[in-house]
Formats: sequence, structure tokens, C-alpha cells
Amino acid sequence: MTTEMSETPGPAGPAGSAPGRRMRWNKVPEVTAFFWVIKVLCTTVGETAADLLNEKLGLGLTGVSLLMSVLLAAVLVVQFRTRAYRPGVYWTAVALISVVGTLISDNLTDNMNVPLETSTAVFGVGLVAVFAAWYRSERTLSIHHVDTVRREAFYWLAVLFTFALGTAAGDLVAERMSLGYWISAGLFALVIAAVTVAHFTLGLDAVWSFWIAYVLTRPLGASIGDLLAQPTADGGLGFGTVVTSVLFLAVILGLVVYLTVSRRDVIEAERRSLRVG
Repeated sequence: MTTEMSETPGPAGPAGSAPGRRMRWNKVPEVTAFFWVIKVLCTTVGETAADLLNEKLGLGLTGVSLLMSVLLAAVLVVQFRTRAYRPGVYWTAVALISVVGTLISDNLTDNMNVPLETSTAVFGVGLVAVFAAWYRSERTLSIHHVDTVRREAFYWLAVLFTFALGTAAGDLVAERMSLGYWISAGLFALVIAAVTVAHFTLGLDAVWSFWIAYVLTRPLGASIGDLLAQPTADGGLGFGTVVTSVLFLAVILGLVVYLTVSRRDVIEAERRSLRVG
């Protein structure tokens, strides 16, 4: 599933104007199978690592949330300062934002007793607001055009809301329907498959197909993470949060190293620029 579509490029400020300064290359990867595999792995890590850190660090849910938010902010500073897409930096930011998005939702549910229906609705409205502001400012929501500082800011804000929304909505479905981890994972996978089919056969808009699938991969990854990590008595496979987190992080690291070397996920226009340059 790609996000290419005919769009009017948004306004870009003059060179040296930070909010609209146009970069030479796109700041996010091409949407390939690698993209979706790593995205699901990151969402799984977001679920298991959030649980692991909350259990092991002894900082409480709020303390862990603050610590991970600081780490995320530091990585995003590095990401914004890069001139082009760098797999290591980019996917580190995605993994951390997955953890932070999970923790935000968990804080609202566990510490503030906000009903999942309310948090799901709030995150949904917040995501729509980000998209509306992004499109009004830039006339595009396509990740093929994340080539200014302002567009990148909108992109990462949208990503944060997708993780928080996916966490709350996934927990809401799991809590209300009590489907179990196997069925929940299969259900979300089927919905993602339906979106993909609608895109390729029914003409569902590419950008919206991408973002709908992006939201849905969060509860899919969480279901997979819980399936692997939770005890067998609770319907899981009993690997635990440590083993599951380390295993998935190792796979993510291997794929990121491969993509760094092969540049398989670099936007084609960027490849041509690199060859010419």
C-alpha cells in the first residue's frame, strides 16, 4: 500500500525560514513490506516494553511516562536535524513514540480513571484535528511530501495520536468483546486486509488507506505482543515481556541495519538524486 496521489504541494517558506524550509529529500521511508513489518514490530514492542518498564523500573506509570517522553523528545530532536531519512533514527523514534502513546492511554485509564470510550473519542477527534490543520496548512497528508520542518512536525504529531488512539481503541475492543489474543489479532489483521483490498480494487484513497491501516496496526501489534507475553493461564503463550521485547527489538535492529545498507526503503526520487549527486 502506497500513499502516492495527485496533490497540490503546500506552501514553503523562503530558504532559511524554518517552518516551511524545503528539504532536498523526504524524511520518511517508502511504504514497502519492510515498512509495515517494522511498524507492527514497533507497536508490539510499544505494548510489551511499556508493561516491562512499568513493572521493573519502580518509577510508577507517571514516572516511566516522563522518562520515555524525555527520551522520545531527544530522539525527535536528532530526527528533525537530519537532512534526509535515516532508518536508525527514524525507527528509533517510531519505537519510542509507540511506547509513549501506549503510556499516555494507560495513564488516562489507570491513573485518571478516564473511560476507554472517552479516551478513544478524544484521541480520534485529536487525530482528525491534526489532519485538518495539516491539510489546511500544506494541502497534502501524503508521506511522500514530508519535506519541510512544518510537515514533519505535523507527521510526528499525527503518528503520536495514531498510537494513542490505537491503544485506547484496541483496549476498548478487547475489554468489551473479550475475544482473546488470537481472535483479536486475527480480527485486526482482517480489517487491515479489507482496507488494502478496498484501496487496490475499489479505489479507496491512498492517503486515507495508509492512515487507517497505520492506526489499525497498533492494536494488531498489541494483540500479538500480549499473545506472546501473557501467561498461558490468561490465554497467552507465556514468553514474558522481557523475552518478547528483546526478540522483537532484535528483529527490528536486523531489519533496520539491512535497510540502512541496502536503502531499499528510500523514496525512488531520492535514489535518483543520490545517483546523480
